[in-house]
Amino acid sequence: MRVESAVVLLEAVPRHASSIWTRAYLRLLLGGDTACVLLACVCVLGVRLLYGIYIPLAEFLLGLGLVLAWPLALMLGGAYHQRANGEGTEEFKAVFNGGVGLMAAVAIGAYATQTAIARSFVMAMLPLALLATLYYRYKMRKRLHRRRAAGEYLRQVIAVGHRESVLDLVMQFRRQPYHGMRVVGACLPPDGMDADLDGIEVLGTFDDVADVVERTRADAVAVLACPELDGAALRRLAWSLETDRTDLFVAPALMDVAGPRISIRPVAGMPLLHVEHPEFGGVRRFVKTVFDRLVAVTALLVLALPLLAIVALIRLTSPGPALFRQTRIGREGRPFPLVKFRTMVVDAERLKGALAESNEFDGVLFKMRNDPRITRVGAYLRRYSLDELPQLLNVVRGEMSLVGPRPPLPEEVAQYRTDVRRRLVVKPGMTGLWQVSGRSDLTWDESVRLDLRYVENWSLILDLQILWKTWSVVTRGEGAY
Repeated sequence: MRVESAVVLLEAVPRHASSIWTRAYLRLLLGGDTACVLLACVCVLGVRLLYGIYIPLAEFLLGLGLVLAWPLALMLGGAYHQRANGEGTEEFKAVFNGGVGLMAAVAIGAYATQTAIARSFVMAMLPLALLATLYYRYKMRKRLHRRRAAGEYLRQVIAVGHRESVLDLVMQFRRQPYHGMRVVGACLPPDGMDADLDGIEVLGTFDDVADVVERTRADAVAVLACPELDGAALRRLAWSLETDRTDLFVAPALMDVAGPRISIRPVAGMPLLHVEHPEFGGVRRFVKTVFDRLVAVTALLVLALPLLAIVALIRLTSPGPALFRQTRIGREGRPFPLVKFRTMVVDAERLKGALAESNEFDGVLFKMRNDPRITRVGAYLRRYSLDELPQLLNVVRGEMSLVGPRPPLPEEVAQYRTDVRRRLVVKPGMTGLWQVSGRSDLTWDESVRLDLRYVENWSLILDLQILWKTWSVVTRGEGAY
């Protein structure tokens, strides 16, 4: 199982300790949302009063009515569902849909009843309330992530499956605590009771799940893909957890596929998981290409002077050219010359062989935290990914994308297994899931998995999310060396 993979939630009713903070958190969201719309109403009415515009009593009452209707509209949009809060875009979509729905209802209702309503409510107050609420939700999410990183607001999970999949789940939850889950015990097959799970205690077998949940007061059970737990076994497990309303998560065998490609459809009385094929061409590819090139051209124009300053700094502090060109492999295995700012000494490639034994990466890549070939200016450029800015030229030329898998070297591609070559069906990117999820701190298998996940689920919305996250990752210099 992967944290990022598709997970089917069969039962989602909070209980135990998690329900306490969940209710408190939802109350905070409700209070904050109401404060946002009240602030928007006060601002709009205050501006009108400031300019001497008469406001009849009916409009004051309408403003009060909209303040009261705002949280109701968000609730109807799903903004207070437990699963919508904490991660992903579902929460922001729910807030947006609820806010836009209320705006549309007010406008259509006024038109249908021929009621005169001040345009400032529809054109200013509600849009301002929507923006304020989205910002408030964003700040609350960051606060929640910080609390989870500190070990708070976590749901206690019992993992059920074989050792490898359970250990993988434990590692993912530890590395990404913002998901809000912590494995507190495991149930393995009878022949795996002595397995080492990196500190997680094996509490029973597949037949003991309900008893283990009762003893540990766990909030959820995560069932990982394994042949022993077929449909009948899962049904019996769900029945045994009904009394305490414990969440049951089931991970399908198909990994790293999520989002709109997956849907559950009833066929002949059976719920079948339908997986659509990814789209790598057509209109979506055209839109992505146009978006990439427009953003790249704009960025080159805006950053022209800083780029020239970096060129001068490199030339003044280290002998050799400012730009470094290196052959990389692009879409469908086609080589192209990748352009970067030079961050190492001129003969860095010749010195690489002598440092082979110091490689700190566990795959086909070569990485060192304290690489002696890196110049002082180069270390700074690498820390904040400024050395990659010339790749905007590769994006303009159509050889790269703003977002995509990491552009590999020819010798790396030569060592690719069949499944890893899947990375080459899309253009490589300046940034990607690998960069916003740890960069050089990732293992080889983790970086490959993230690249494959991007390939299987890519969309313009996903690209925008990654670009947004890239800014914060780059400014903090996380995982860069």
